[in-house]
Amino acid sequence: MNVTEKSSGSPLSGQSRVVIEHVSPELDGGRFPIKAIPGDVIAVEADIFADGHDYLSARLLYKFIDDATWTETAMTLLVNDRWGASFIAEKQGHYLYTIEAWVDHAASWQHEIHLKVADGQRITSELLAGAQYVDGMLGLAGGTGQGVKGKGKKTKNVVAEETPDVKALREMAALFRDESRYDEAVSVAESDQFTFYVNRYPERRHVTRYGQELGVEVDRARAGFSTWYCLFPRSAAREEGKHGTFRDVEALLPRISGMGFDVLYLPPIHPIGMAHRKGKNNSVVCQPGEPGVPYGIGSPDGGHDAIHPELGTVDDFKHLIAIAANYGMEVAMDLAIQCSPDHPWATEHPEWFKKRPDGTIQYAENPPKKYQDIYPVYFETEDWQNLWDELKRVLLVWASWGVRIVRVDNPHTKPFGFWEWVIAEVKKEYPDMLFLAEAFTKPKVMQELGKRGFAHSYTYYTWRNTKYELEQYMTELTQSEMKYYYRPNFWPTTHDINPYILQTGHEPQFLIRYFLAATLSSNYGIYGPSFELMEYVPFPNKEEYLNSEKYEIRLWDWDKTNKLTYLITLVNRIRHENVALQTTNNLTICQVDDDAIMAYLKTSVDNRLLIVVNTDAYSRRAGVVQVPIWQLGIGNDQYYTVRDLLTGAQYTWQGERNYVELDPYALPMHLFKLEL
Repeated sequence: MNVTEKSSGSPLSGQSRVVIEHVSPELDGGRFPIKAIPGDVIAVEADIFADGHDYLSARLLYKFIDDATWTETAMTLLVNDRWGASFIAEKQGHYLYTIEAWVDHAASWQHEIHLKVADGQRITSELLAGAQYVDGMLGLAGGTGQGVKGKGKKTKNVVAEETPDVKALREMAALFRDESRYDEAVSVAESDQFTFYVNRYPERRHVTRYGQELGVEVDRARAGFSTWYCLFPRSAAREEGKHGTFRDVEALLPRISGMGFDVLYLPPIHPIGMAHRKGKNNSVVCQPGEPGVPYGIGSPDGGHDAIHPELGTVDDFKHLIAIAANYGMEVAMDLAIQCSPDHPWATEHPEWFKKRPDGTIQYAENPPKKYQDIYPVYFETEDWQNLWDELKRVLLVWASWGVRIVRVDNPHTKPFGFWEWVIAEVKKEYPDMLFLAEAFTKPKVMQELGKRGFAHSYTYYTWRNTKYELEQYMTELTQSEMKYYYRPNFWPTTHDINPYILQTGHEPQFLIRYFLAATLSSNYGIYGPSFELMEYVPFPNKEEYLNSEKYEIRLWDWDKTNKLTYLITLVNRIRHENVALQTTNNLTICQVDDDAIMAYLKTSVDNRLLIVVNTDAYSRRAGVVQVPIWQLGIGNDQYYTVRDLLTGAQYTWQGERNYVELDPYALPMHLFKLEL
């Protein structure tokens, strides 16, 4: 008879009694790995129980994918049959973990001894049973035979090789069998020493092993902490009417890195088609000399593996990547899987595009909008395997140029299976590669992309504005299962989105939206000069910019500074100096008796930060912040110092309830460092 324990997936002999279930973290029954970066602690929990009242033992087993053997650590009973343990993901790559558990007869024996001794019972027979358990431990420790040394004489060499544990266990077994030393034996049977050896040398009989080996995908550190700056390289020139180049971008690197950014994200840098080219403000009529939309990729100069000739050459782009690295920055490229009608694929692989009944290729539509300048790629083509291979080839070409970060435009309109495959394929050759999903769509679709391999994901932050909305959203991101696989990357605006809340150009609102993004999420970005110069004029009745940079070359005042650029530079420095801001999920929301003041605690070892923000950009607000002092080891009546890292101001607080007041026209936030 083939018996299987369904809750744990472990085959049983009929003697296995332990059940393992509800393991956490476990994504979709082990279908997907969780995410981590080197140094992360992977905390694992499970419900572990058995029939009867025996004591149990459980071990968390883990290993790096290439290791031949498992490392194990003891799990601890937390509450109500919930057990937990943890391990550290020490290096980049893939880890596996699972759980084993069994009835611990030796620990159960010791518990029974405690009860019988407390009841005044004599336990001579029980001590003999205990000696047999010690014999088992002795065998695991490297000793042989019973606890008594035997009749033969031991040579000095054998004694010299005997480990301290073997010696102690031999003596313990002999003691349990010696009735003349009964009281001493009882004392040892109840001692922490016996418990120690039970845990060190467990008798694993009829072990239940969890039916899944679960995965951890450990990305490099920048997956967990990054600061993005987006710019269109064609707008990098300092002269009116001049098309920017990669060399112009290089000239901006000291300024951008000086503000504290470490990822320079460039929208598509490929040749732009002429057919149906769009003009200013998305006009269907393109005037002579207008540059077109960078997302209309492809011309006789090439497609996704080519560089727009007015930006420079491939060598120029490689030079930009090298110079950026000197400033501690990486260059991220934008993967938009779509083509202009002039793209080489349109003639070389027409089968990769959907055709209308008249035989022409179907251009992109989002009714009632029409995009005659864009051909969407048709992933249901019969030639899908060659299409997938070609897209993989493009990414490998970019990687050969030195690119290690890719922002993907609208990944939610391409098959999940493709993303899972191509990300894994690229990372086989370039393990450092990171992918950001630019998907603003339904929650489950965005979450699925995160599970399929995207290291970063855009979020709904752009539209979460009130204190209530922000607290609810942060709770979802950091307390639900999403925390294991969905790394949020917060953007107040993008080159596609000019949110309504910023369309008045109100400076305090820009300060608030920036600051929240930079302190709530360890990964965030800004749409470069447009955001820092607080551009706000919308296209009428849309969340888009008037005179959008997507459709024209803009001349920016790269020398201009303001209150926002000062705040950005300061906060980015603080982010690099305070490790508590380099993680997203270490957030504790604090209660404040005001419906606009939001407060949250971010802590790590020896770094405790309390952030307070007035989300009302038009009114002075005041309230009492309830600091979770129990979490910080602060007594109810204890005094402590909070120092504002933004202004240098210091305040002495006491206990958990303390007063704050924030004027949006002065500075609508505090970034307190708690000094105990």
